[in-house]
Amino acid sequence: MTAREPRVPPGSSPPEAHPAVEALATDRALVVVRASTLPDAAELTAALTAGGLRIVEFTFTTPDLPRHLRRASDTSAETGAIVGAGTVRTADQARAAADAGARFLVTPGLQPEVAEAAHDLGLPVLLGAFTPSEVLTAQDLGAAAVKVFPANRLGPRYVRDLAGPLPTTPLVPSGGVTARDAAAYLAAGAFAVAAGTDVAPAEAIAAGDWPALTRRAAEFVRALRARPATPDHPTPEAVA
Repeated sequence: MTAREPRVPPGSSPPEAHPAVEALATDRALVVVRASTLPDAAELTAALTAGGLRIVEFTFTTPDLPRHLRRASDTSAETGAIVGAGTVRTADQARAAADAGARFLVTPGLQPEVAEAAHDLGLPVLLGAFTPSEVLTAQDLGAAAVKVFPANRLGPRYVRDLAGPLPTTPLVPSGGVTARDAAAYLAAGAFAVAAGTDVAPAEAIAAGDWPALTRRAAEFVRALRARPATPDHPTPEAVA
């Protein structure tokens, strides 16, 4: 596959930037929904957007994901959600997600065929990486941003260390990011952060406890914006 230029360095907003990437640059956060049972994707996205998290990544670990993506996508005008697909591992999954209305793709690691498919589909892709070499490879593959996963293994200080020699690389820490340390990741140089079970636990999703998801989303957003944090000192008042 031919290498491509990185699409959206931090702090820039080129005319060709995809709306989903522009929204991520504005919101600085997305939420990953990983659940084996999903009662109603529309109700779920409505609950999350009501709490302030409008960029929602549904993962292919959920059975029959395209059906849920279609439900969330078809109601996005009402909910205000920007819906994407995560844990995309093949080009076929990428195309199925696009057909179901996904507006962005996310991979768990470096999947060149997904990057190629995303390019052909006109969708931005966040490629998963962890080491500096993997981050650079993700950029060469045309990633709109690089998902640093699993971020909680080394925390915000690791993101700071990555951002030092790679200041124009849009890094999105994912995996174990909580309301307590989200602001610290941004202070460390992250382009945005990915919330997960801290906001959308599988138990609450399975129970259809939408008020709980709204509350958790609001707590995450409030902690993210409350006041600056440092990589060494996460926001103390955040609700985990």
